[in-house]
Order: sequence, then C-alpha cells, then structure tokens
Amino acid sequence: MKQIISHEPNLGEVYKRNRRCILLDTSFILTCIKNKIDFFEHLKLDGFAILIPKQVMKELEGISKEKSEAKLALKLIEKNKPKIVESQGRNTDNAIINYAKKNPEIIVATLDKEIQSKIRNKKLIIKKNKRMEII
Repeated sequence: MKQIISHEPNLGEVYKRNRRCILLDTSFILTCIKNKIDFFEHLKLDGFAILIPKQVMKELEGISKEKSEAKLALKLIEKNKPKIVESQGRNTDNAIINYAKKNPEIIVATLDKEIQSKIRNKKLIIKKNKRMEII
C-alpha cells in the first residue's frame, strides 16, 4: 500500500483544495467499524480531506492480528486512500495532540476524553444514536 506522507504542520495542497481537514484517531475508526458507520463515505460527501497519523496506522497494524475491526479498518484505509501524516510524540495520543495544536484549523475525530480535553480544535464524535457530530 503506497501512501503519501505529509510532514507537520503544513497540510499543503490537501488543505488548499478542501479547506476542511479531519484527523482520525484509532478509537474513532474502530468505533465506527464496530457500529457499522461508513465514516469515509460521510466525511467525503461532506467535503473533508481525511488525515490519519502514521502512529494510528502502526497502532491498527499492531492490533489487527487480534481484532477483526482493526483488520477491516486497514482494508478501508487502503481502499479510500486518506492522507497519512507524520507528527512527533511519545505515543499516538501525544502525536495527535501535537498535530492538532500545530494545525488549529483541523477537526480531530476522537472518542478519547484525554485527547479531547487537551486540544482546542473542533472535535468529531459519535453520539449514542450512531450519528457523527462536530462539537
């Protein structure tokens, strides 16, 4: 799977074309798959450029041996070809927080309360009725 990697903080042509970028966290991706939410389709129809941190990809690859949702997530990512971005951080959460702080215009799709509390960006969450909502 060949992926183009953009280095932080410049989103380059993706941001210029779409004006709206969304960064996906592992928890968001796996919850969407578990609840059968076609998040790629919804986000693309709404005009978002989809970004996934390299650390999230590594996390999904690591758990794909045990979780079928992670394996399906990797297949969906390969099919939909989102932009894989690099960010610095001790772990995946720190990488997402750092990327969000350096790119305040992006929306962060996460269900992780710790990440949500540490960033000022808009957030995309999943409500109980399986609807995605920007807060």
